[in-house]
Amino acid sequence: MDREQRGELLFKSVKIVKTPSGWRVPSQSLPNGKNYLIKYSKHKPKCNCPDCTIRKKKCKHIYAVEFFIKQEINEKGKIKQTKGIRITYGQKWSAYDKSQTNEKIAFMRLLKDLTNFVEQPTYKFGRPTLPMSEMVFNSVMKIYSTFSLRRFMSDSKIAKEFDLIDNVPCYSSIGHFLQKKELTPILINLIKTSASPLKDVETDFACDASGFSTSRFARWFDTKWGKEKKYRIWLKAHICSGVKTNIITSVEITEGHSNDSPQLSSLVRQTVEQFEVKEVSCDRAYSSRANLQLIADEGATPFIPFKSNVRGKRSSSSAWKKMYHYFMYKHDDFMEHYHKRSNVETVFHMIKTKFRNNLRSKTQTAQINELLCKILAHNICVVIQEVNELGLSSQFVVENC
Repeated sequence: MDREQRGELLFKSVKIVKTPSGWRVPSQSLPNGKNYLIKYSKHKPKCNCPDCTIRKKKCKHIYAVEFFIKQEINEKGKIKQTKGIRITYGQKWSAYDKSQTNEKIAFMRLLKDLTNFVEQPTYKFGRPTLPMSEMVFNSVMKIYSTFSLRRFMSDSKIAKEFDLIDNVPCYSSIGHFLQKKELTPILINLIKTSASPLKDVETDFACDASGFSTSRFARWFDTKWGKEKKYRIWLKAHICSGVKTNIITSVEITEGHSNDSPQLSSLVRQTVEQFEVKEVSCDRAYSSRANLQLIADEGATPFIPFKSNVRGKRSSSSAWKKMYHYFMYKHDDFMEHYHKRSNVETVFHMIKTKFRNNLRSKTQTAQINELLCKILAHNICVVIQEVNELGLSSQFVVENC
């Protein structure tokens, strides 16, 4: 019988007491009610019993305490607000009013600044096309307006009167432009660039994914009922966002059935390129040794809760062991950091309520580009808010797109 099994039996047979200095576990060998003290020190649990002192490894008393903590966590609930108090955030209403009442004008000007750096592709043959920068401008403005292509043309004419564009395109050309695959990397690059004004504000980030419904359907044959059925296809947006301003720093678009965990490495690496990342909060879908170690290697602390079946056994990942003991022995402190993850859900709520949670485009490429336009529009709106609230400069650090 190994120490973990003996620790489980010890947990079931004795009364473990939590004290300000640690956890006290009654000794099975020492008489007169003697007990051992388990402390959390330097990201590791330590016991003053001879077994742990000599071997420098986890003894049965530490395992017993971990079973005790797991039971305590399960009884209280793993995801809870600290001390039962609902966390609220203040609103600077003067800045909010100014941002909302002037948003559309500011949005068009900031979008113009961004799209100015979109390179025009080399002309090859055929009828000359409108400048790439103006087509990107019109595409994002169309998604921002939430209007149909025909109704959006009035906004395009207003942009021309403001000297933001030189040409008003045909409404159908905007729809065709969204179907171009070469537009996708341009939009992804613009999303990263649009977050650059907040690089000195954000240090803590959260990752999550959410689905957006499409107009496409897939068919499958139901053997039980002997007939063909269909279901709606949807896309999933994987994002990394700042927890203070809700700015999106990186994004990956996949089919709706794709797993969340494999996308984390790309999201974190893209964010680290222009932000100083101190914390990354995610839910259990991202819990893996590779993900925790990746975040730690980038100089940040991963706050990802562990699943109930995790035993904390030996692992080659130092980040996994460190955060497991942090999660177990300083659970309340861990959860205070983890609860920052709720801000990424706010980000999706903002996008879906303002720009709708469905995609109107008919083809997959156009749907991906439409979703990226929603995210880019969200970022510009966030920058407008923070310019008025924090007094930041809206100067973008733009690379060639």
